[in-house]
Amino acid sequence: MALGRASQQLDLLDAVTRFCDEALPGNSIFGFLHEHRETLFPDSMFTDLFAAIGRRSVPPSVVAAVMVLQRLEGLSDREAVDRFTFDARWRYAAGVGGWDGAGRVGFAHTVLVDMRERLRRSDRPDRIFEVALSAARAAGLIGRRRVLDSTPLYDAVATMDTITLIRSAIRGLLGVAGPDLAELLRAVLTSGDDYASSAKPVLDWDDKSAREALIDSRARDGHALLAALDGRQGLPEPVVQAIRLLATVLGQDLETGTDGVLRIARKVAPDRVISTVDPEARHGHKTSHRGFDGYKGHIAVDPDSEIITATEVTAGNTGDAQPAAGLIADLTEPATNAGPAGDAAVYGDSAYGAGEVLAHLDTHGIDAKTKVQPPVAPAGKFTKDQFHIDLDAATVTCPNGITRPIRPIAGEGRHAGKADFGTACTTCPLRAHCTDAKTGRSITIGRHEARLAAARTRQIDPAWQADYRATRPKVERKLAHLMRRRHGGRRARTRGLARIAADFNLLAAATNLARLATLGLLHTPHRGWALA
Repeated sequence: MALGRASQQLDLLDAVTRFCDEALPGNSIFGFLHEHRETLFPDSMFTDLFAAIGRRSVPPSVVAAVMVLQRLEGLSDREAVDRFTFDARWRYAAGVGGWDGAGRVGFAHTVLVDMRERLRRSDRPDRIFEVALSAARAAGLIGRRRVLDSTPLYDAVATMDTITLIRSAIRGLLGVAGPDLAELLRAVLTSGDDYASSAKPVLDWDDKSAREALIDSRARDGHALLAALDGRQGLPEPVVQAIRLLATVLGQDLETGTDGVLRIARKVAPDRVISTVDPEARHGHKTSHRGFDGYKGHIAVDPDSEIITATEVTAGNTGDAQPAAGLIADLTEPATNAGPAGDAAVYGDSAYGAGEVLAHLDTHGIDAKTKVQPPVAPAGKFTKDQFHIDLDAATVTCPNGITRPIRPIAGEGRHAGKADFGTACTTCPLRAHCTDAKTGRSITIGRHEARLAAARTRQIDPAWQADYRATRPKVERKLAHLMRRRHGGRRARTRGLARIAADFNLLAAATNLARLATLGLLHTPHRGWALA
């Protein structure tokens, strides 16, 4: 398919254009796209996505405008095409005019599917986000402060229980195997299940022995399939992926009892697959009492302009601190470290107060405005900060005045040392307020202990607290803007990490464009992008 180009000869007397010019407010996203669509994402920006010859596509600039409005309003592909076809504001924003001129009347909803896939496979999948951010930078709206936060993105599939996971993984392997291989694999199945249906087998689910027999028989089918394929060379990639998924599913939930029967393990695997339909989705926790299934969307926001500067999507069980370095890459990488002068600062809640994040910020000269959790101890006992830790002398002194040396710990990622009080706790008058351990109290010293202690001291300052309270909530408001539509906001529209990340990035781009319209951004040939 060849690149289609939008007509630049609009009818000045077009009824839709005249009506929207007069009726829409000046800071409307529809008016902003109508005025600057060709500047933001001209058809030539998408040349690499199409062939040199062939049937002309729907002009990509028109499709991009529809995709932006679709993400803002949380619509499905069919609903978005209906809006484009019948809503005067959408036609105005896309620059196609009314229904009686030469402009395009409509197009199939699969055009949106095709465009997303073309972008995903390209070298610049996030180009719509990039051009919106570039316009904001050109207008001087991006400073050197960032606020970080994350939000749950619920997956678009049903979470499966153990027996459904096993049967689905076996059915998937049989489905991708060719006829000859599938016949060989079915010959090793002994449970009597043909795995043709996704429905659970008919069973008295209140009968514990029947449930155990069902799980054992299906698990043994899975192990038999893996054994039959062990050592085979030249298998197609879909078959290899299905084998890996089946092995993961069998290994994460099952254990063998003393009687040799495979049963569901009374534990939760650290990286448990929750669906064979979307194997990258995970159980996650936003708080200790609030869980979800799916992914996490991470953003960095400029708190002054409220423009989103970076996005990332991770599995739901990923900690917030892990993608922090990527979210602030524009502050740390010399190639992109452009913008107004001033000290860089990063704000975040206690999820970003990890020692690794503080070290990364300190290395690049960035002011850490991230909260650090105070130490805690069970049952109101003495916390770690009530012990005097002297890193220079490598000693720790307890509240009773007993001093112990810090001994190094080798091979431990997070902890660098430990101080054991041991027998000194036996006769200590403060023992009841300190520890219940038979071996006495011990204090672990982290690899970033000094930075964490300095951060805790710094965040007590009233000026620091006032700055934090005035800045940090802005990212929560921005997340509320992103999540206000359930479809494509809180609930993912697609499956798989790569597609959800692209969709989340497009949502951020659309939100940025709406923000630029609200701020009154204009583009002129002489001044470029600037506020009105």
